[in-house]
Amino acid sequence: MTHIDYYFSTISPYAYLAGDRFEAVAKKHGAKVTYKPLDIMGLFGRTGGTSPKDRHVSRQEYRAQELERQAQKLEMDFNLKPAHWPTNAAPSSYAIIAAQKAGGGDLGKLCQSVLRACWAGEQDIAQDEVVKTCLSEAGFDPALADSGLLVGAETYSRNLEDAVSAGVFGSPFYVTETGARFWGQDRLEDLDLHLAGKL
Repeated sequence: MTHIDYYFSTISPYAYLAGDRFEAVAKKHGAKVTYKPLDIMGLFGRTGGTSPKDRHVSRQEYRAQELERQAQKLEMDFNLKPAHWPTNAAPSSYAIIAAQKAGGGDLGKLCQSVLRACWAGEQDIAQDEVVKTCLSEAGFDPALADSGLLVGAETYSRNLEDAVSAGVFGSPFYVTETGARFWGQDRLEDLDLHLAGKL
């Protein structure tokens, strides 16, 4: 069975714009997915990137235009300047890690719910009640937001190290078991073609 490591940040607008398309590609090819939420600012610092607020104004302006274009193209609700961004991505990431370990729900739906809460729902995904609602909506026990803290913190830190070792430098980032890397929601078609043996 094909395996894909999915590296992403729960505060990444581009991970939000991926919607459920990655899960659809993985399902199409019978691929097993390991979800690896990580500290995106930490990743930028380790791989030569910079925080959006610290980028040259030309890069900030282009990012804004591109995000709004992609959201329109994908017909997704999107707020370029959400009320609670940037926020602490750790609580939602810990919950995703705990949910992956516990099983029993829809992990893709959980990730999408968290990202949508941030980028379309004007909610602070660092708040327990928001995370618990997302867990419930995806079929998980909301108590995972409390019980998974220790393991979540350890795995969250390890995910960053794994990402650096795997050549990951942004979010979303998809790495196959053969080491093929695909960066960005706009590379999901390429991932699909790769898994089909056409690319």
